[in-house]
Amino acid sequence: MSNTPHPFGTLLRQWRQRRRLSQLDLALEAEVSQRHLSFVESGRARPSREMVLRLAEHLSVPLRDRNLLLLAAGHAPAYGERALEDAALGPAMEAVWQILAAHEPWPALAADRHWRLVAANSLAMRLMDGVAPALLAPPVNVLRLSLHPGGLAPRIVNLRAWKTHMLDRLRRDAEASADATLLALAEELAGYPAGRDPPPNQAERERGMIATPLRLRLPEGEVSLLSATTVFGTATEVALAELTLETFFPADRESAARLRAMGAAA
Repeated sequence: MSNTPHPFGTLLRQWRQRRRLSQLDLALEAEVSQRHLSFVESGRARPSREMVLRLAEHLSVPLRDRNLLLLAAGHAPAYGERALEDAALGPAMEAVWQILAAHEPWPALAADRHWRLVAANSLAMRLMDGVAPALLAPPVNVLRLSLHPGGLAPRIVNLRAWKTHMLDRLRRDAEASADATLLALAEELAGYPAGRDPPPNQAERERGMIATPLRLRLPEGEVSLLSATTVFGTATEVALAELTLETFFPADRESAARLRAMGAAA
């Protein structure tokens, strides 16, 4: 019996429509007949376990939701849902810590699917010095910490551009995953102040850059950072698949020098 509030056909149709695919589009991609797919969506046919996983793969459904699809179709989940603290994930989490430590003297952190902080290296923690203590109370939300007026926002030189970049990314993630928590977080962050428009010459420079930097005003001077995202692409464990490593690199030589000096002092 399904433990989900919706039948499989309803969930499948929601994911298909979310990906903006017609029944024919999905049938062709998954190499099944449109007639059979129609029967599955209407509840007239019960899909096999293999069919559920094939459709979920072509719809890029997150692992957590693939388990829900399997349950709704009357099958057992295919992917483990352990906590990150579980001993079975120990080797993977050790790899995360090694990556974060090896990335110094540049800042790096790991966050879960709702952008809650899982781990951070010493340089990333150094950048959080002086923010409102309430924002550092677990669970720490990385995006809230970044854009909240009591967090890093007053130190972000290009706050309007950085907020736009982060909100665009968050909304894409929320739409792709249909995650109500991410949607609520996006709505909350959108209400935070974004600062004044940059001067015309600065705005022109930012438009000409290859990526939106995070420009932070620190006691040591301004640092400009470019971010890169890493995920476990072959994970079959839900929590591991949802883990994101956010690594930052200096965008110029001055920023690199300041970060090296901060790392040496720490």
